Amino acid sequence: MEQAEAEPARGRVTRTRLTEHVPKAKRCTVIGGSGFLGQHMVEQLLARGYAVNVFDMRQSFEDPRVHFFLGDLCSAQDLCPAVKGVSTVFHCASPPPSSSNRELFYRVNYLGTKNVIETCREAGVQKLILTSSASVVFNGSDVKNGSEDLPYATHPIDYYTKTKILQEQAVLDASDPDGNFLTTAIRPHGIFGPRDTNMVPVLVDAARKGKMKFIIGNGKNLVDFTFVDNVVHGHILAAERLSRDSSLCGKAFHITNDDPIPFWTFLSRILTGLNYEAPKYRIPYWVAYYLACLLSLLAMLLSPLVQLQPTFTPMRVALAGTFHYYSCEKAKRAMGYRPLVTMDDAVARTVQSFRHLQRVK
Repeated sequence: MEQAEAEPARGRVTRTRLTEHVPKAKRCTVIGGSGFLGQHMVEQLLARGYAVNVFDMRQSFEDPRVHFFLGDLCSAQDLCPAVKGVSTVFHCASPPPSSSNRELFYRVNYLGTKNVIETCREAGVQKLILTSSASVVFNGSDVKNGSEDLPYATHPIDYYTKTKILQEQAVLDASDPDGNFLTTAIRPHGIFGPRDTNMVPVLVDAARKGKMKFIIGNGKNLVDFTFVDNVVHGHILAAERLSRDSSLCGKAFHITNDDPIPFWTFLSRILTGLNYEAPKYRIPYWVAYYLACLLSLLAMLLSPLVQLQPTFTPMRVALAGTFHYYSCEKAKRAMGYRPLVTMDDAVARTVQSFRHLQRVK
């Protein structure tokens, strides 16, 4: 769900009702169901026999089996009809991380999530599954096989991540087994796959502009990239295993492909699969980082006169040049998680889905 700043057209946009013969335990709402992850979530839930509501700012697809609601995440009046009568809510709504709108991040990720919690409680929802991020424990330095025991980042890589920390804390603190309201958080990392609106399109755009020629660091830093179907699988497993006496209550879980890959190898496989050249020149990590800091400082100093948005930022340098991959052992033990799609198959399926963006030689 990409929360826009424009005022949405509120209310239901279809007249379909949740299938009455579906038991309440199989009735759910996907908040942000029109987004990249949300659409895949809806498709897999339908395939598993769930009755599905979608709540979002916009309706991006048609399906007669889905009951759509449009509205503002911060409005209980808008949200209540979408979660009434369901057992489980999947909350995967978030502004795009690339946005520079700090107010929007805080409003949607934190204030909107607080509204989700209160509205779900009042509507009698039993389970709330949050899409968080593994970056909530990433300070910008190496994380190798990081577990959920790592503390929240004291210096988050950006303001978006800071609000994701606040969001996750609010959801996990709200878990109340005695009150029959159970919560858990899924922490994916580097989501990609067909219909991705961020990673692959941005990568291709940069390649077309000649901005994908350099490797930051030695190119050996391992990173988790997670295929979207595996992320959805983790969410659904969490919902199905979450119960009053389970170890999932009020806890967060890393969900990845469980197969870390060198950052630049992954990008190169996507680029070469679409007929673009892979990066080949190397820049030492600290040279790139300090250069990015200088560019960011320059943009800040010039902001009263001109708005500059450097593509070369300290955050992006840190993401591209450090190790950051995470252990899935806790999810394996608690919910029996195993990736459904291997990295090789995931890359192949993603490249095939973006053939329309390939370079014509």
